[in-house]
Amino acid sequence: MGKITTHSTPNPNSLKITRDSGPFIESGMESFGSAAEAAGHPLGEPLFTIEGVVNVFILPVFLTITKEPEAKWDPILKAAREVLT
Repeated sequence: MGKITTHSTPNPNSLKITRDSGPFIESGMESFGSAAEAAGHPLGEPLFTIEGVVNVFILPVFLTITKEPEAKWDPILKAAREVLT
């Protein structure tokens, strides 16, 4: 398990996440705007099981999670850390 770090973005409903334990994906980019789009993806699908998540953007060196405006970050980040470690 590596260290997971969150970084703010200009959008208060989005957070950038990095980790020091290797890439999130090998190459390219993945973007999911719904649970249906993320179905079958090893990171996208479990991140969309987190209540309040509305978008997941994945690159090798970071991923960005976007939440519903009403959702709170604390429970989302707790669940996301479990998925990512």
